Amino acid sequence: MFSFGTSPTRLCEGVTRREWLRVGGLSSVGLMLPDLLRAERAAKGQGGSFGRAKSVIFCFMFGAPAHQDIWDLKPAAPPEVRGPFSPISTCVPGTQFGEHIPRTAQMADRFALIRSVTHPDATHTVAMHYMQTGVRHRRPNTNPTNLPDDFPCFGATMNLLNREPSALPAGISLNAPGNEIPSGHIFPGFFAGFIGRHYDPMFVTENPSKPDFNPFPVAGGLARARMNRRASLLTRLDRVRRRLEQVDAVRDASGFQDKAISLLNTPEAVRAFDLSREKPTVRERYGATPFGQGCLLARRLVESGVRLVTVNWSRDYESKIADHWDTHVDNFGKHKNKLLPAFDLGYTALLEDLEQRGLLEETLVAIIGEFGRTPKINKNAGRDHWPGCFSITLAGAGIQGGLVYGASDSMAAYPARDAVSPEDVAATIYHALGVPGDTELIDHSGRPFPLATGKPLLQLFG
Repeated sequence: MFSFGTSPTRLCEGVTRREWLRVGGLSSVGLMLPDLLRAERAAKGQGGSFGRAKSVIFCFMFGAPAHQDIWDLKPAAPPEVRGPFSPISTCVPGTQFGEHIPRTAQMADRFALIRSVTHPDATHTVAMHYMQTGVRHRRPNTNPTNLPDDFPCFGATMNLLNREPSALPAGISLNAPGNEIPSGHIFPGFFAGFIGRHYDPMFVTENPSKPDFNPFPVAGGLARARMNRRASLLTRLDRVRRRLEQVDAVRDASGFQDKAISLLNTPEAVRAFDLSREKPTVRERYGATPFGQGCLLARRLVESGVRLVTVNWSRDYESKIADHWDTHVDNFGKHKNKLLPAFDLGYTALLEDLEQRGLLEETLVAIIGEFGRTPKINKNAGRDHWPGCFSITLAGAGIQGGLVYGASDSMAAYPARDAVSPEDVAATIYHALGVPGDTELIDHSGRPFPLATGKPLLQLFG
């Protein structure tokens, strides 16, 4: 299903705010690709790596993994820093990972590890915005919800810039809203921000690991009745819209309804989301978790031409097979028993699958969280927020496998060399996609903003 977290406040003519946003959302989540000129000029001095990625699979590790227990162990540090996990050798001589990602360790030659990412924001909300946009939030010392003046996320930007004809939008967000907590606080960094909500990624909220996963109501038994109800609601909303046509958000949404309904009836789009077409052995290889099946679905979507697929790490409150990465309590138990097994299975299956299908050379795969965890273990056997230094990985699209870029200090607290900013990470992603960093985005008031102000990490590319 497609959904937005809103309260059921009544609008005029008996239409609730929830109904308005739900149907408006169907027509404004990037289901129609805009007729805008794409940035096409070649960037001078960028080298052969520019534009190597036809697509990006952006795996967002909601909550922030403990880098020093996965990618950057410090066995010589004091016990209150190093924790109980042991390092293991990888297939790359001289590189070691944590003991609970054995499959990933044997595929270390397929991706580059960056151990020196750093920024100043220790609050989830603004840090998520920073890592998913490459731009620091305008209110960094607050705990904001998503706002109309936020910078657009990667998927939204690709919806804006892409003009290739397709049955699917350029930006799709799976396990969404992976950014919503029970209180209803919707985190920034997942949306289109100031370029307009009709460029939001297409949000797929349903859990792809469920046997009855079906995000397209038109493909299920309740299809026609549900679509007819929505068509009736659209007719009612037309009257409302005429009275609100001067409101930007409403005007933006109105032109996209027909395209949204058309998408839900497009066989190509429905087929791309149909995980039942995969062999059971393939599905088992990815793992029966939202992350694992999300990675499999992401592979299917990039095969269908989607430019930017975000696989959010689900909070998975229902099955409890996995958990989220915000491990203030029982960091080691959660990593060992829930988080790392699901990650290890899903990530390695994705890399293997892409490679076997000849897609890894044209698909950039990113594993990124909003920050790291504290060097010192707290009294609850947990690790707290720590943006001073953390690790991410990049694979495919010409990235050199087996490369370790940057280094942290003896406690994995700060970069010891080659510090990397979120701006640099964003610039690298856009570079791989063939989008010049000096591309400008225009906000509601007509002000231009550069898309990426960092420097792409050209050293990562072979």
